[in-house]
Amino acid sequence: MKEFLYLIRFPNLLLILLSQALVQASLLSTGINLAGIATPGFLILTLSTICIAAAGYIINDYYDVKIDAINKPDRVVVGKSIRRRPAMFTHMVFSFIGIALGLNLSIPVGLINVGAVLLLWGYSARLKKLPLVGNLVIALLSASMLLVVAVYAGKLNKITISYAVFAFLISLIREVIKDMEDVRGDASFDCRTLPIVLGMRRAKYVLYPVIAFFQAFLLVVIFHPVTGIGFDIYMLLLVLIPSIWMTVKLVRADRKRDFTYLSNLGKFIMLTGILSMLLIN
Repeated sequence: MKEFLYLIRFPNLLLILLSQALVQASLLSTGINLAGIATPGFLILTLSTICIAAAGYIINDYYDVKIDAINKPDRVVVGKSIRRRPAMFTHMVFSFIGIALGLNLSIPVGLINVGAVLLLWGYSARLKKLPLVGNLVIALLSASMLLVVAVYAGKLNKITISYAVFAFLISLIREVIKDMEDVRGDASFDCRTLPIVLGMRRAKYVLYPVIAFFQAFLLVVIFHPVTGIGFDIYMLLLVLIPSIWMTVKLVRADRKRDFTYLSNLGKFIMLTGILSMLLIN
């Protein structure tokens, strides 16, 4: 059971659940409306998203058995604790459930779920090995995780789009950093990720403007007249300043453990940014 929970990245699935619940309870209602997350429609929507995300993690590990044996040998599950064929079958079952549940809710949600399954398969099989393409795919999927809640509710608004942009940018930054972290194993299997194609120093030069744009976006949000002082202080202390610290640490990063730290810092920024939804109303 422990190995299976790692395979589907259970903590990440909880973050998805939290993110969609906050969109439903905070961004799509006046005040904090917890009743909205208890409706059958929303619960089915979240379950479909979680199934597709879990399927994506499984197929990713399925294709990365040899690479993971170098990058993270102590955390290899597929081919070790769980055989490859059952892993692929589980991926297909989760994908089917996610698509079926989405189509049951609405055609737009179903189409988003179909697109997510196809992108996750393409990412795992090929796209992740291309410079920046795989990073953009994961960033897009991170944004769609939030947008699909608003699409289902028929309440796509500027605030939800802003949080989707936030998720896109921080996910893109983190995905490039993860490529830097895994450069040794990726290079051994002819991957063409950004740090392999450009080298570590030039890959950082690509990442710096993205981080700067992310920080500029945060400043626009913080100084927007609609946001309250509590929200502004929270975003400054727990999102903007950590992103500045990320830049400082990135300049000096040159070892795997440095990039592991930066990847975890990116996850922290994602979490604190998502939790800021509680302060919107």
